Amino acid sequence: MDKLTNTIEAVLFASGKAVPLADIAEKLNATKGEVKQALEELKEKYGEEGGIQLLLFNGKAQLGSNPLYKESVEAVLNPIREKELTRTILECAAIVAYKQPITKTEIELLRGLNSDYAVRVLLELNLITPCGRKDAVGRPILYATTDEFLKRFKLHSLEDLPDYDALMAAIGRSEEHDSYLYARDEYHDETAAADAAAAAGETPPEDALNAAPREETTSDGYEIPDFLKGLDETDIVKIS
Repeated sequence: MDKLTNTIEAVLFASGKAVPLADIAEKLNATKGEVKQALEELKEKYGEEGGIQLLLFNGKAQLGSNPLYKESVEAVLNPIREKELTRTILECAAIVAYKQPITKTEIELLRGLNSDYAVRVLLELNLITPCGRKDAVGRPILYATTDEFLKRFKLHSLEDLPDYDALMAAIGRSEEHDSYLYARDEYHDETAAADAAAAAGETPPEDALNAAPREETTSDGYEIPDFLKGLDETDIVKIS
């Protein structure tokens, strides 16, 4: 590898974050073609099974760990697991992705539910970010997706967004298989088996007894988010 390739590698390593390719070319007095060639050399250096991979997205480059070793990396560096992304949070992420820039009130109007918790978690995970204020009463904050959103869901740019259902499927695949979303799917049939056995006057199978409880719902069918469970139904205001 030549000096430019080594220099770019050092820049990306020292940054720890995504660096615009235009900035690399400008600051290193290199052409776009030279930068592109250097990045190709780096990709070849790391290969498919190396511990480090070169990530290219949205006109930026970043060094990241290879997903092949994700479990081992998490076992060492992340003893506290990342917050689970519940269906409520995933819906908010998809709405922001397709409707950005958008305010929290507009998200709630589309979902018909309070979204304070979901927006707060998305901000904490750096999946969305404030991008200005809407020219309306109160000057509400506008939100948009981030580069972290693109990386997490393996998108080069927002132009690569699939349709809504495909995006939700991609979001689900990015989560751990023992997370909230997968656990609900795994326990669904077991819970149903327990109900069926009880109706027939039989003893439910042991695995059904250990199944996760059903999600709480209100009398009109609304699913109650985790952070509202335990409240009296009269305390929950639904926006229709």
